[in-house]
Amino acid sequence: MNEAKNTVAVLGGGAAGFFGAIACAEANPSLRVVLIEKTSKLLSKVRISGGGRCNVTHAADTAAQLVQHYPRGARQLKEPFKQFGALDTVRWFEQRGVRLKTEPDGRMFPTTDSSETIARCLLDAARLAGVEILLQTTAEHIEVLPTGGFQLTLTGAQAQMLPVARLLVATGGAPKSEQYEWLRQLGHTIQEPVPSLFTFNVPDSPLRELPGVSVPRARVRVSGEKLEYEGPVLVTHWGVSGPAVLKLSSWGARRLHELQYQSTTLINWIPDYTEDTLRQHLLEFRELHGKKVVASNPLFGLPQRLWRTLVEQAGIGPETRWNELPAKLQNRLIEGLLRTALPVRGKTTYKDEFVTCGGINLSEINMQTMESRQVPGLHFAGEVLDIDGITGGFNFQAAWTTGYLAGRAMAGKS
Repeated sequence: MNEAKNTVAVLGGGAAGFFGAIACAEANPSLRVVLIEKTSKLLSKVRISGGGRCNVTHAADTAAQLVQHYPRGARQLKEPFKQFGALDTVRWFEQRGVRLKTEPDGRMFPTTDSSETIARCLLDAARLAGVEILLQTTAEHIEVLPTGGFQLTLTGAQAQMLPVARLLVATGGAPKSEQYEWLRQLGHTIQEPVPSLFTFNVPDSPLRELPGVSVPRARVRVSGEKLEYEGPVLVTHWGVSGPAVLKLSSWGARRLHELQYQSTTLINWIPDYTEDTLRQHLLEFRELHGKKVVASNPLFGLPQRLWRTLVEQAGIGPETRWNELPAKLQNRLIEGLLRTALPVRGKTTYKDEFVTCGGINLSEINMQTMESRQVPGLHFAGEVLDIDGITGGFNFQAAWTTGYLAGRAMAGKS
């Protein structure tokens, strides 16, 4: 069993697993660190993130700023982010030759604009630290040993019995909860995993002829629910997307799942206006520009195609001038500007980036070490935990932080 005492294992070859393995191996070079990945591919989500650019983290100076962006896990992440936050992530990559840049919305990317830069950095860091990587290998059975530690029965390319002193589970968010069954048997409570971070399908959309049209700031609300978010909105050929929709899907992940992704979504294209201030504005505009054709002269900086569609939906003719516009049709236009109703009938995964909410209940985790309170020596990191952030680099930051703390703790450095 001496071998077991000097060996730790990491399940999952994604961001959290790699960060945990590297942190452990660097903190305690005498340990044998084995990373086990069931597929033939490493860091898959890192490679596709941010449209292939990899949104590494989000510019935030403090833990308090970071935690505002986590629908689940915000309170529990505050202390971990003080140990390893966004600034630490930037420093970590810079120390390994990768510089990050900040975009106007706060998202941070490698200066190369290539996710391969991040993947290569992690692979190189793991190799330099001496992490052993087993591909196409599955931990078929995990036994908790009465004397402490675990016995892993590995199948696949590197089939073997592997005794380890500590185990880090970083297997990602699972759309199906079967992967958690063995953790349930060890006494862990699992919050049912459901999709988060998705776009809305609107097969009967009044905007279906406008794919590609975007508005930099609109308010998206789910009718009859306390769910709304403001930000950029993008019209797609299948419905609506953009940061406002994605962030709303994240905050409302559980409720939208309960609704079976069937709802009416209301879009306010001009969130600075109330109904009263909008009426006043249109009254003043009519007095000054009564001879202008309504359809040909977009207001409020809205895209021409969107404006024309809203005018057409209101029943206003293509040649109607403002001074000819009946009150009834103006009311319909106001309704469209403030509350375009979209019958949502499903969801679409955002750019192949599958994010779930749900996972291991955080009350059962020591958030300083990421160690199970139920099973000594068992650690968790990344999306397997009931933690998820909105789009913008927050899910990766949670992976880096939880992986780092888990890896250090496994190395005996917490």
